[in-house]
Amino acid sequence: MQVNNTNETKQRRLLIENAAQILTMRGESNHDVGMVENGWLYIEGDRIKAVGSQEEVERAAGDLEGVERLDAAGKVITPGFVDCHTHVVFGGSRVAEYAVKLTDPRPETLKKLGIPTGIYASVNMTRDTSVERLAARTERRMRNMLVTGTTTIESKSGYGFTLPAEMKMLEVNRLLSATLPMDIVPTFLGAHGWAEGKSKEWYIDQLCQEMIPQVAAFHMASFNDVWVDEGNYTSAEAERILTCGVDHGLIPSIHADCYSDIGATALAAQMKMANAGHLNYTPLSVMPKLRDAGVVGVILPGTDFVVRHPRVADARPMLQCGMTMAIATNCNPGCWMESMQVALALACRQNGFSPAEAFRAATYGGARALTLDDRGVLDTDKVADLLILDVETFEDVIYKFGRNHVQTVIKKGQVVVQDGRVLEPQKEA
Repeated sequence: MQVNNTNETKQRRLLIENAAQILTMRGESNHDVGMVENGWLYIEGDRIKAVGSQEEVERAAGDLEGVERLDAAGKVITPGFVDCHTHVVFGGSRVAEYAVKLTDPRPETLKKLGIPTGIYASVNMTRDTSVERLAARTERRMRNMLVTGTTTIESKSGYGFTLPAEMKMLEVNRLLSATLPMDIVPTFLGAHGWAEGKSKEWYIDQLCQEMIPQVAAFHMASFNDVWVDEGNYTSAEAERILTCGVDHGLIPSIHADCYSDIGATALAAQMKMANAGHLNYTPLSVMPKLRDAGVVGVILPGTDFVVRHPRVADARPMLQCGMTMAIATNCNPGCWMESMQVALALACRQNGFSPAEAFRAATYGGARALTLDDRGVLDTDKVADLLILDVETFEDVIYKFGRNHVQTVIKKGQVVVQDGRVLEPQKEA
């Protein structure tokens, strides 16, 4: 809300009463959700001003005349989900490839059927889609993410491999940031692969000499990412690409150890990257180094599920050694999952999280993965991004999986989703 210097506009005030549980995420350990039972929460403008018992919150709020109230009796309040690793901007669908692979994963079968596969299929479909149509399709996915509780989302490029195509994807992020009531954090992932018909060495030169400088100059991304794996980029190549990004003001992150350990997480620790995602083959010896370097480990349960991964990422030793962990959907054409609630359920069943650890990873951990310290926690002067869940206890989201438990989404102090419907923006008086 804009403030006029001569006639200050009164800030909106919102009081949420009687919640069965409030998960504040205050605390230091991976399993600490900062539980407040029979909790109240008070918001002024876009900031939280008090969380606690009725007495504590009413004392902090002062005069409550005219304050808007929401009754959360029997319900659970949590921070909004921070989905910190997605490829949500893409064109087309690979449903035919996915359907065949469910029962016959042989490449020759797909080739015989004439079905385009893999990342280059997505690259071609994305390049062939206009920015307007790409934005419309992405908006539909992001709206689904919003109504299921995601209030901040990271969105990567990486299906272009040319400067115009990568910039088109980043432009979609910019367009949707202006229209959707959620924060979109853009990442440049030009090093998701390389241009067909070109050598990897040629493409790395293009990344460092042209693409990264242009992306940074036009402020199209906050992060720079590289996929390091056998058959893709080496850790030495990633170091060159990410160092170039750092030189241009981009924060380094990395796709690491998905199908092999070739030094990606060791590099993440060395460079003190913001986050490292996948982590299926991460050695035990590297985990304390990631912890000490402040690298957030991002687990992608949906990918492990849909590809029937031969080595599902095991978060247990990472949690036990004290790494800060995050959970994300990795929404992309090969893992078309839009709900963080589904990611939470999968993370607990297959990746070694307890319900408390999963909720902390999906909120506090996701925010830390994106270097955002103003959200992911419900505390005084933090951004008022929060969810009201229609469950009696937060573990019900894991137990009663497959339904949307989000009743209300509050973004920056405004109710933006109610009962599964995105609300139109409120006009200021």
